[in-house]
Amino acid sequence: MTGAPIAQTDAARLSNGGSSSDGQISDMPMGGYSVLSTTFVAGFVGSVVAAKRARGGLPERYSPWDLITAGAATHKLSRMLTKDRVASVIRTPFVENQERAGHGEVSGEPRGSGVRRAVGELLTCPHCLGQWIAAGFGVGMVAAPETTRLVAFVYSAQAISDFLQLAHRASTDTVDAPPTPDFEHGAAQSPGSGGSDSA
Repeated sequence: MTGAPIAQTDAARLSNGGSSSDGQISDMPMGGYSVLSTTFVAGFVGSVVAAKRARGGLPERYSPWDLITAGAATHKLSRMLTKDRVASVIRTPFVENQERAGHGEVSGEPRGSGVRRAVGELLTCPHCLGQWIAAGFGVGMVAAPETTRLVAFVYSAQAISDFLQLAHRASTDTVDAPPTPDFEHGAAQSPGSGGSDSA
């Protein structure tokens, strides 16, 4: 398969249904991207300023434990909000064709155009939404560190539990797998191998 069909497929997914003849994305919701980017920057900066004023300053540093738990919680929340089957009700106004993708997750496509489509792309991309969630944890560590650490702890624990569940399932599937044929034993019992048939 050449690169052109792949480029056209990506364009069709990200745009509103197509790409230009040279494979360039032609219908990306640039206006919607601008709205989301402006909202993120304004919300983040405004929240940091408000938190700084409320707490009397910013922390000089974050502990490694805060980084680990916030990182794990960001991973879990980003996947839950973009892929979780139960959370699909939140995405429905912006996402369509939500089909099962295994392990309690679904996959979907952004719907509509403009801002609606841009939000749909955000809600189907764990990597994209992760930036918003990480920023929320960062601001929370300033504005309400105790509550934020509790939230980070809960979703970090859930993320660890998810990995353990997958590891357990994989080990169980391996144990329950049917045995492979014993080719060496079969060869030993084949005619002419020196067994009773050769007598």
